[in-house]
Amino acid sequence: MNPLELSVVIPVYGSAAILPELVRQLDDAIGEKMGLRGRFEIVLVDDCGPGNSWEVIRSLAAERPHLKGVALRTNSGQHNAIMAGLHFAAGRVIVMMDDDLQHSPYDIPALHASIDEGHDVCYAEFRRRHHARWKLVGSAINDRVARYLLNKPKGLYLSPFKAMRSEIREELIRYRGPHVYLDGLILTVTRNIGTAQVEHHPRYEGQGSYGFYRSVSLWLKMATNFSIAPLRLASFMGFLFAGVGLALALVLVVERVHNNSSPQGWTSLMVVVLILGGIQLLAVGAIGEYLGRVFLTINNRPQFVVAGRVNVRPGGR
Repeated sequence: MNPLELSVVIPVYGSAAILPELVRQLDDAIGEKMGLRGRFEIVLVDDCGPGNSWEVIRSLAAERPHLKGVALRTNSGQHNAIMAGLHFAAGRVIVMMDDDLQHSPYDIPALHASIDEGHDVCYAEFRRRHHARWKLVGSAINDRVARYLLNKPKGLYLSPFKAMRSEIREELIRYRGPHVYLDGLILTVTRNIGTAQVEHHPRYEGQGSYGFYRSVSLWLKMATNFSIAPLRLASFMGFLFAGVGLALALVLVVERVHNNSSPQGWTSLMVVVLILGGIQLLAVGAIGEYLGRVFLTINNRPQFVVAGRVNVRPGGR
């Protein structure tokens, strides 16, 4: 029997001021309320963000042997940082959550209970999310795209606040590609997924760092790592533009016949540009995105590079 019941993996980015309160609530919610004192661990992964997060993690770990700290040498992104934490997590159940206290540690028992009921993975389902409007709109679009690209079950919100059993963790860490999209990996490993309704809270302090660029980057990971749909879309768009080009070509030819004011050669040149340009540019862009990811993968670009660790035993856990 695994003596360690629960691991909580948290990527840390510029949240040094929040960490003491986050750890205090985790200790109270899991150690006291759930009665798992001595049977749980906290894994904080510093994703080389601004501020002195690593110093705060080391200070907190000095007082808590159940708190593991991992420092990454470069900023690897949220999902890569979580993957790093999963390599060091040893609990029977692993919970992943954000570092800003929008995910409450006191909701962890609900996720844990879903795993005990037999689910491989449990996602938090928020009654109301405290996000900017553009993020809510983007999330709705992402949800529809994920249903098509990943065959995601309808109504399942791919929340960053989730729990999984250790067997799923073992499958996830086998992935060696440099571009990690955890939810895509989870959906390829299991469909035995539950949900738990919880509250989404305002950020404890400061502003979030997950802006538009990071959101688009995450969407591209989902689109190109787990589906060839973008290539099919490029083909479709190429045919569409070709059709538009042919239609415009007919218009230009008719205009040429009835109105001989067009410069010599202009009509044929525009026809070629409209038809071939639309097809080629879209297809080349999609192919280039795939080739770039293949190039980085075969060159063994690492998912993350560990610069330091605290309270981690030899051998990694």
